[in-house]
Order: sequence, then C-alpha cells, then structure tokens
Amino acid sequence: MNTLWKRLPSDVVPDVVDAEPLSGGAVNDVWRLTLADGTAYVLKGSVDAPPDLFPLEAAGLRALHERAGIRTPQVFEVSAHHLLMEALHPRPDTDEFWEAAGRTFATLHTVRGDRFGWDTDGWLGLLPQENGWADDGHEFFAEHRIRRYLREPKVREALQPPDLAGLERICERLPQLVPASPSVLNHGDLWRANIVADPAGDPVFLDPAVCWLWAESDLSMTYCCDPPPARFFHAYEEISPLPDGWRNRMPLLHLREHLSVLAHFGTHGDTVTRVRDVVRTFS
Repeated sequence: MNTLWKRLPSDVVPDVVDAEPLSGGAVNDVWRLTLADGTAYVLKGSVDAPPDLFPLEAAGLRALHERAGIRTPQVFEVSAHHLLMEALHPRPDTDEFWEAAGRTFATLHTVRGDRFGWDTDGWLGLLPQENGWADDGHEFFAEHRIRRYLREPKVREALQPPDLAGLERICERLPQLVPASPSVLNHGDLWRANIVADPAGDPVFLDPAVCWLWAESDLSMTYCCDPPPARFFHAYEEISPLPDGWRNRMPLLHLREHLSVLAHFGTHGDTVTRVRDVVRTFS
C-alpha cells in the first residue's frame, strides 16, 4: 500500500486499510483512502503547500455551494497541508450527464456580483491569484488576469519583447474585444477533470479558484481545455444565453491559463505558440 499520504496530518490515518493514488495535477498529491469499516475519503495534500492554499480551496467550495447551490465535495478536515473530502465517482461520459453539467454551470453564472474580484486573493496552482476589487471588468481582467503574469520571471524568459508588447495592446483594447457584461460567480478553473459525479450520477465541481468575473471568462477554461461535448454548451445556453460571437472570444479569454502555465513551467509544450496565436489574432 502506498504510504506517502501518512506525511499528511489527517485524523483518519490510523484506520486506513487501503490507499489508492489518484490524479492530482501538477501541484498536489491525491489519494482515495478506505477505512476498516469500508468508508472512503479523498485526501488531497502537499507538505510544501502555502499555508492558506487548502483553507482557501475549502472556502471556495463552500462559496460555490452556499451562494449558487451547486454540488461540491463535502470537506471533513482542512489544514495548511491537506483537505479530507468525501469520495466521489468518475463522471459518466453520457449526453445526460454533460447536459446536467452544462445547466449546473449556467446556474452558477446566474449569481450576480456588484463588482469584480473577491474578498481575498486566492491560488491558481502554486501562484497567487490576484483578486483585488475593481468596478470595471476590463480593468480587472487586464490587471489581474494578464498583466499580473507578465511580471513572472518564467513568463518574461519564455516570451519575446514583441509578444509582451502585443499582450499590452490586448490589455488596452479589451473594451473593444470583449463586450461589457455583469460580474457573476466564477468557478475559476473548470476544465473536464474538475467535474466528477455523486452517487446519484449528478455533476460535482472540484478545485475552484473563485472570483466575481464575466461568465465568458469562466467558460473559456471549459471550452479551450479538453472541452466537453457540444451538448454541454447547448444546455448551458438554455439557462444562460451568451452574447453573439462568444466562441470567437474563447481563445482570448483563455490567455490567463496559458500565462499561468508559462509562469509555473516556462516553455511548456506549445504554450508559447498558443500565446502568439492569440496576440496575432487580437492585438
């Protein structure tokens, strides 16, 4: 049995009879722990995590559930180094599931805010997610979702001066590129891997990086990173119709994710090429 999870300070450790490693992304380790009585939990943690990373993740899960009524994992323990949550199920890749997930995501975006940001900064991976308040969404996105990453050493190493200049032009042109829209509750990191199922087969949303921002900014991660089937987006628009041309804006709004990847990993895969494609198209 894998025993690396024993480094984490969970109260269930003495009763664990099986520990199965799960996919935890590039930042954390995740295990499915089974107790002697058959009860299962998911333990997510890292001994090197910033001290508020997991408490803020737990707060984000709670905000999604309490403010929007969407299903998130129940959290049983939280510390500076771990989260202990209910064990859930792999998502069924059926039309019915993806339609339900699309409607649930749209419901999240019916929850309106009165400005852009959040009452605390958060985390996206192991880098701070800046959430300082702004009354203007274009200003917020430019400062906290694009320029914020242009200060990161690995981004400046990966991109050339013409790339950085193009990103600055995009920041200046955002009001012409993205139609003004209300601030809504954002999950902040909703790609396919962060959607699972509860025992009834209903969608459950994991690993948020919450803020108040545009619906399209949230949707861009879902659309551009291993997108779900078209039925997801059709069901979404039944609840929350999107402005004309939204699909064309998805690569632009997905810049945040590309820049975050560069800030974490440097010249990773084709990320620089994708950033340059966006700059060429929108600047």
